[in-house]
Amino acid sequence: MEVYKAIAAVAGEMAHAGISKAKENKMQGFKFRGIDDVYNALAPVLARHQLVILPRCVERDVVERVTAKGGNLFYVTVRAEFDFVSAVDGTKHTVATYGEAMDSGDKATNKAMSAAFKYAAFQSFCIPTEETAIDADAVTHPATTAKPVDIEPWIAKMLAATSSKELNKVAQEAWDATQDERITTEHSRILAERKAAAKQLAEQA
Repeated sequence: MEVYKAIAAVAGEMAHAGISKAKENKMQGFKFRGIDDVYNALAPVLARHQLVILPRCVERDVVERVTAKGGNLFYVTVRAEFDFVSAVDGTKHTVATYGEAMDSGDKATNKAMSAAFKYAAFQSFCIPTEETAIDADAVTHPATTAKPVDIEPWIAKMLAATSSKELNKVAQEAWDATQDERITTEHSRILAERKAAAKQLAEQA
């Protein structure tokens, strides 16, 4: 099966070249390998070994959150599958990964798909880097018994808000304090109800 020969050949070349973490996250100060770095490094190697990677997004989940300034923030998780196909004999192997991303506009899904591709490539071809990647064993999170969060006081505050700006502010404070997804749901519900009520009043005027 030529697909496995091609994957091994690409991994062999990437083992020598690697992809360094040349980009830097300005807000948190850590270095990372961008999607363009991956494309630029892999494209000629994939072509040389007649291996193509065909993406397919099979699941998408989106949660709308409120930023500290009252704006919208979309948190997207995708499950993507990538068919590694040999152009020599058409044999293929499918790799599945997840990607997560946030964006205030319409780019969250694009970012999540890029993340899924990056890690599918890193793990399939064992692409080395000059620095240690984020490792699950690097940090230990002791398990504790979770206590139910009482969000009723926050809901009452949101209902008492007299403007959309005040409502957004309370919702953000509630999210920061609880990290409970029900806050987002209630915030959206209250906003929708107020918009519907305002529309009905306008129609009756």
